[in-house]
Amino acid sequence: MTTPAALVRADAVERDLLRRWPESRLEPSLDRVRAVTDALGRPQDAVPVVHLTGTNGKTTTARVVDELLRASGLRVGRYTSPHLETMRERVVVDGEPLAADRFADVHDALRPVLEQVEARHGALSFFEVVTAMAFAAFADAGLDAVVLEVGMGGTWDATNVADGRVAVVTPVSLDHTEYLGPDVAAIAREKAGIVKAGSVAVLADQPPAASAVLLDRARTVGATVVDARRELRVLDRTPRPDGQLFGLRTGHGDLPGLSLPLLGAHQAGNAATAVLAAEAFLAADGRELAPATVRDVLAAVRSPGRLETVQDSPRVWVDASHNPAGMAATVAAVGELPDVDHLVVVLAVLEGKDVDGMLLPLRGAAAHVLVTENTSPRRMPAAALAARAAAVLGADRVTVMPDLPRALQAARDRAARPGAAVLVTGSVVTAGEAGALLRSGAPG
Repeated sequence: MTTPAALVRADAVERDLLRRWPESRLEPSLDRVRAVTDALGRPQDAVPVVHLTGTNGKTTTARVVDELLRASGLRVGRYTSPHLETMRERVVVDGEPLAADRFADVHDALRPVLEQVEARHGALSFFEVVTAMAFAAFADAGLDAVVLEVGMGGTWDATNVADGRVAVVTPVSLDHTEYLGPDVAAIAREKAGIVKAGSVAVLADQPPAASAVLLDRARTVGATVVDARRELRVLDRTPRPDGQLFGLRTGHGDLPGLSLPLLGAHQAGNAATAVLAAEAFLAADGRELAPATVRDVLAAVRSPGRLETVQDSPRVWVDASHNPAGMAATVAAVGELPDVDHLVVVLAVLEGKDVDGMLLPLRGAAAHVLVTENTSPRRMPAAALAARAAAVLGADRVTVMPDLPRALQAARDRAARPGAAVLVTGSVVTAGEAGALLRSGAPG
């Protein structure tokens, strides 16, 4: 049971972490985080790792890999980012986020090491410290596997002090170009850094430029490649209001009639990639992934903040799409639902994003867009976002409403008709804040 005192301790840790330089900034050095983990005895080596990178789909794929391995009898830790509502979501052991007291204990135990490293190497970032906390928590938990998602990129990401037994690359597209490079090939080169000697590289379906870079990296370091384009096919996919039905054809045979309570062809692809990754991880220990396990896990999987239904009547989704490829996938998923013919969008984004690229998929899908703001210090002002939205969508389809609760209520009012739904999107922060508001009943 979580006590009020434990929550106070965890909140104090979160405030302390937020005073560090943010995870949105990438510096090409692993020296600081490696100094921390070396001082801790290299906890990242204590448990075999499935390491994931890519542009979109990482968190969903990580969740499915985690659940497949746990359903196969393993004890698993999972590290993902960013979080929706609490930092403790990032560090998961046996399917549960770290308890508030445990989160604070891990941070307090690391504090002397952090101070020593900072005295020699300079200030550690938010992400470096949380990553070290995750490694320490996982090493202490006596786990069989860790599923580790990069924060940004790959080569210079703090998680890359770990060497994955399996390295997964979800689809690569443009995002964080100011840090990762101006085109898909450059971004793939940065992400390819998680593929290490002797690992198994599981590659989701990729653009040709990314595929060439990733395959070259695997050849150079001597990694085994499992390429989704050759190893599996998604068959007979049928969208449903609550998800989809599809079949998988793998090298081990066909799995027909799989149920997945997630919307969109991209989620079927994420699930398929996760199956390949779990198979590769288990095969290293001479084990197989049972078809019944795949069927049961996929039927029950959830992906919070990814076209997640948080209210009905009208239906309201919260969605973390924050780049053009992600928004296009979300819009395509909603477009598969024949019972939705009037989409009201609540949009709040962060500065530095390709806003026009995110707006373009909405041009043929959104009946109206309410432009608002989340509470992030990096939020784009609603007025500036509205000007961009009006230029792309037309001023008659755009309303400025900076207060997020009011925007949510206005969207629900506009969707009070048959066939209407609300999509709240633009950022992980937006999805998290809107989800918390809607579940609490705050709007209206």
